[in-house]
Amino acid sequence: MLEAYGLSDRGCVRQNNEDCYLVEPEFGLYLVADGMGGAQAGERASKVAADTVLEVVARASDGSAELLREAFEEANRRVLEVASTDPTLTGMGTTLVSVLDCEDHLEVASVGDSRCYYFLDGELSLVTTDQTWVQEVGRRLGINEDQLRYHPMRHVLTMAIGASTSLKVNTSTIPKQQGLQLLLSSDGLHGVVPQETIAQALGSERSLADKCHYLIEAARKAGGPDNITAVLLRVPQK
Repeated sequence: MLEAYGLSDRGCVRQNNEDCYLVEPEFGLYLVADGMGGAQAGERASKVAADTVLEVVARASDGSAELLREAFEEANRRVLEVASTDPTLTGMGTTLVSVLDCEDHLEVASVGDSRCYYFLDGELSLVTTDQTWVQEVGRRLGINEDQLRYHPMRHVLTMAIGASTSLKVNTSTIPKQQGLQLLLSSDGLHGVVPQETIAQALGSERSLADKCHYLIEAARKAGGPDNITAVLLRVPQK
């Protein structure tokens, strides 16, 4: 079983927290959802999506990338359904990134710009690909990173749970290795905390709880302009 710890903070600017996370070792499920659409709508979207993924995974006999994809598709359907019943929830949606523990490997699925990072032997790498205007359009146009950092389209998603009946879910399979750590984060964390700082935190001798607290505090010190969520996983040493 994976070691795991999750933590969320509303940040320094927002009045409420629209992020949602799950740490469910019984089902091998870990996720982060970053809701959008305003206070009530964003919180509702991320909670509906998280609960739906858990429900689908909990009733399955075994885990797979296809199971996560089905769970994400069902979450998308339910968020759209909830939004259609209440005019105040129109336009609500959420990003979603999830890890499923499948004995000898880990399945990762994502929609939007919440991320999964991989850390092993002192090296940090990004598992997921942001579904954003910056990633899918800006970089292809050759706009440099400094300009993209402040571009007016930098926060625009090209895909989200609840945005459309058409959904593209990105998936990856990661073999389990002793000492491997995975970080799931909302953009309130990785959008303001440099990857060097993330790598230093994960490479430290701190506990998973202390690492999460450190990363949340680093985001707050950087201004905390958005909600901040981190779920940290580790494959234990035998």
